[in-house]
Amino acid sequence: MNDTNPSVTEADLHAYADGQLPETTRARIEAFLADNPDEAAMVAAWQAQNGAIRSMFAGYEQAKDTDPLLVVPPRAAPSGSKRLAIAAAALVVFALGAVSGHYGPALLEKPELQLAGAETLPKQAETAFAVYAAEVRHPVEVFANEETHLATWLGKRLAIQNLKIPNLQPLGFKLVGGRLLPVDGRPGAMFMYENQAGERLTVLVGRNTDNRTTSFRFASSGNVETFYWIDGELGYAVTGEISRETLRKVAEECYKQFPS
Repeated sequence: MNDTNPSVTEADLHAYADGQLPETTRARIEAFLADNPDEAAMVAAWQAQNGAIRSMFAGYEQAKDTDPLLVVPPRAAPSGSKRLAIAAAALVVFALGAVSGHYGPALLEKPELQLAGAETLPKQAETAFAVYAAEVRHPVEVFANEETHLATWLGKRLAIQNLKIPNLQPLGFKLVGGRLLPVDGRPGAMFMYENQAGERLTVLVGRNTDNRTTSFRFASSGNVETFYWIDGELGYAVTGEISRETLRKVAEECYKQFPS
C-alpha cells in the first residue's frame, strides 16, 4: 500500500489498530507509522472508532452460541467465560460495517480468505430484490397466509430441518411471502417483508459451498443496501432500499432467529 515500506499492508494496519499483532510485529508497524503521519492519523481514527463502538455494545448479551465463530475459526472457538468477550467483538465487527462500511478483516485469522467465493452472495441478493420487490401482483410464489407450507417447502429444498421464517413484526415489517430461487446454482430461499409505508426488504438464504464462517458484511449499490454473513453451511443476505441502521437491526434480528 506504500512505496516506503511495501511490506506493510492495510490488513497489517487494521490488525495493529485492533491489537491483534504480536509484539515483534507491532514494533515494525509503529516504526512505519512514525514515518507516515497520514497513515498514523488513519489508524488513530480507527482505534477511536473501535473504542466508541465497544462502549456502545458493552452491555449487549450474547445472542447465540455460534457468535464466537464470527470472529475466530471453528478450531479456535473458545468456551466458558471467554465467549462473552468474543461475542462482543462480533458485535463490534457488525457495528463497524454499519458505521463505516469497513468489514474488519483483521479480526479473522486469514483475512485474505474471508469471503472469496461468497462475494457473489450480496450481488445475487441485490438482483433478487431488484427483480421481485417492485412486483405488485406476483412478488412471491407463496404468500404469508401459507407461512407453514412456505417454511416446510423451502426447508426441504434447502435441506434445512425446521426452517424458521424470521418474524420481523417487532421492527415494523410484516411477511409478504417467499419463493424458491437459485443461489450459486443451488436451491435458495427468498423471503419478502413490507412495512406500513410500503417499503419492502428481502431476506436471501443459500448454501455456503465453501463451508466457512465470516463476520457480518455490508454492501451498497445505488440506493440498495445489503447486510450479509456466512454462518456455517448457510449464507444470508438482507437487502432493501431503507436506511442502513434499520437494515442492520433487521439483519441482527434475522441472525438471532435463523438456525445455527
